[in-house]
Amino acid sequence: MPLLNVIDLEATCWEGEPPPGMDNEIIEIGLTTIDIDSWQRVEKHQILVRPERSEISPFCTELTGLTAASVSGGVSFDDACALLISQYGAAERAWMSWGDYDRKQFERQCAATGVAYPFGPTHVNAKARFTEVRGLKRRPGMSQALELAGLPLEGRHHSGTDDAWNIAALIVQLSAESFPEV
Repeated sequence: MPLLNVIDLEATCWEGEPPPGMDNEIIEIGLTTIDIDSWQRVEKHQILVRPERSEISPFCTELTGLTAASVSGGVSFDDACALLISQYGAAERAWMSWGDYDRKQFERQCAATGVAYPFGPTHVNAKARFTEVRGLKRRPGMSQALELAGLPLEGRHHSGTDDAWNIAALIVQLSAESFPEV
């Protein structure tokens, strides 16, 4: 079955600018696979990633629900990228995210750490496509898009795993006609 990966990540964050010497780092990769023959969500996955150049702030914990203790059992960023390739076909499958933040964060972190970028050439900005298909003037956030689509928010907003699942629901609703490149 041909699959599409929907990715949503969470990164270390602070209220305001990062403290001196710290950078935003990926701490959770949420991934939902969609079977593009049936346009159904198939699986929901979570990869927790240990930060190496920053700490999880109280603001970040409040926003994402992730703590230093919860991500301490995660994998390194290098290992997370290897898992994306070996277990989720990231180098071969098209992938989508809500906006370009996730793609750009992967590019920045790969460049900063010397880790090979795990994804193939086909990334689709689902937020831009949703806006275009719906004829909207402004690009909505994911939770607003769910409201516009008449879909429930499943799980916790700002959980990479739950957000990837919800973004996949939006993609499924738009389906094949809206995503010819996958």
